[in-house]
Amino acid sequence: MYTWGRFRDQKMLSYSCGPDQPLWQKTIGQVLDQTVERWGDRLALVSRHQSKRHSWHELRELADCVARGLRSLGITPGDRVGLWSTNCVEWVMVQLGCARAGAILVNVNPAYRTHELAFTLRKSRMKALFLWERDSRADYAQILNEARHGHTLPLEHVVVFGTAAWEDFLRAPGDVRGAIQPEDVANIQYTSGTTGMPKGVLLTHRNQVNNGKFLAQGMRYTERDRICVPVPLYHCFGCVIGTMSALASGAAMIFPNWTFDACATLQAVEAEGATSLYGVPAMFIAELGLPEFNNFKLTSLRTGMMAGAPCPVEVMKRVMGEMHCQELTIGYGQTESTPVVTMSAVDDPVEIRVSTIGKALPCTEMKIVSPLDNNTMPTGERGEVCARGYMVMKGYDDEPEATARAVDREGWLHTGDLGVMSQDGYIHLTGRAKDMFIRGGENVYPREVEEFLYTHPKVAEVQLVGIPDERLGEVGVAWIRLKTGESATADEIRAFCDGHIAYFKIPQHIRFVDAFPMTVTGKIQKFKIREIETNERGLESLSKRETA
Repeated sequence: MYTWGRFRDQKMLSYSCGPDQPLWQKTIGQVLDQTVERWGDRLALVSRHQSKRHSWHELRELADCVARGLRSLGITPGDRVGLWSTNCVEWVMVQLGCARAGAILVNVNPAYRTHELAFTLRKSRMKALFLWERDSRADYAQILNEARHGHTLPLEHVVVFGTAAWEDFLRAPGDVRGAIQPEDVANIQYTSGTTGMPKGVLLTHRNQVNNGKFLAQGMRYTERDRICVPVPLYHCFGCVIGTMSALASGAAMIFPNWTFDACATLQAVEAEGATSLYGVPAMFIAELGLPEFNNFKLTSLRTGMMAGAPCPVEVMKRVMGEMHCQELTIGYGQTESTPVVTMSAVDDPVEIRVSTIGKALPCTEMKIVSPLDNNTMPTGERGEVCARGYMVMKGYDDEPEATARAVDREGWLHTGDLGVMSQDGYIHLTGRAKDMFIRGGENVYPREVEEFLYTHPKVAEVQLVGIPDERLGEVGVAWIRLKTGESATADEIRAFCDGHIAYFKIPQHIRFVDAFPMTVTGKIQKFKIREIETNERGLESLSKRETA
């Protein structure tokens, strides 16, 4: 049990905690029952691209059909179930159905190709996988067959949406009762690390329902709100900030399209009377940049959240003004914190909302520590941002050493981000983990991409960095030293990546070099690579752009 307020008398230290409120000791299924009891007949979900609309009562019945189907496959509480899909009704059905059955949902990014899918199938030990056979971006069935080839996997069942097998699955008899506890793991989400391959973040029912509860409170949601969710459900932004905040408040979720489409998003806002809009900065930039932007009636909007990447101040001001989101908030966190630990209040002054990431959510502690000795820094001084509370992950799946590096013995999650806390508890981010960069809301960890590029027969050495980009926030630049006597082109390298790693990880720029900037001890200086690329491409002003 943490001692809340043990730093309260040390006013000048960079420590703060949100209001102490009762936490829900409930499972996702219990919160769904609570929502149905209160607002069962109200609209829960609209999937415009599928022409489907469901009330909360209907959504629970669909979730229970999935739960019964899982039991019929022999899936028991604690078994892992993969979900490989873009945004659709079926995604939420499986998410809630797994929670009802006590199965652990494993989010699989639709951008994954054979290399990443094969790793996830092995690492997660999933027994079942739900997917669409194909869409405009990929033939998922073919990718799955290639990923399974030559491997002995625990995967026993593959269920394809939209088929007779899916319909039969939903008609399975039985019940959904089971011994499920709030502290049980409900979800595994893969996040790349600065060393090695992606790690599976274990998130509990308690983690997710309470983060949803506090986010709903922060945006003042009621059952009358309608949340437009163009962000991907396979990320925490979609399946926690989206689904769980709706579940906690009875608000409806609106899905504009399978994947993000700026025009479809604004059409959904107007047609459905959305009161809240989510997005990473690149999404809002795309919406504001539509030639027909002024033709959309967006006056129903009241609030929303911009998160997932540094938020340009001018973009946020335009969204608040031109899109009528006067109560737009900024959220900050990471997958390991389920995800949000700080956010701005809907009635904070505009200056606060555009210059900080807000302050601690309820039941959340924040501090800024020295990267050198881990001591809490005085207010106004930069250090590493740390968070503690109900929302910290249960750990990385089957990786105790990595877990111990991320969460210390006192329960503090070390984010790897740098920030400054003011005396009133508001935090301004000043940097991120040394190597990671965010391309259009997608975290890219260079080590993972580098390790893949090392499998190219011509590559001797490679370093990947992120540089500023006007539209996407940041994009990747790969410096590659080829093996002696070899030659290659940038297109050849990209073609090697295509279909094997997610599109957002493929370097946008490639430079072939003979050497890398090094320290006297032989360590490669990535910051110098970043500086060279930024300067030579004339991006100095963009790199200094003010962000929240």
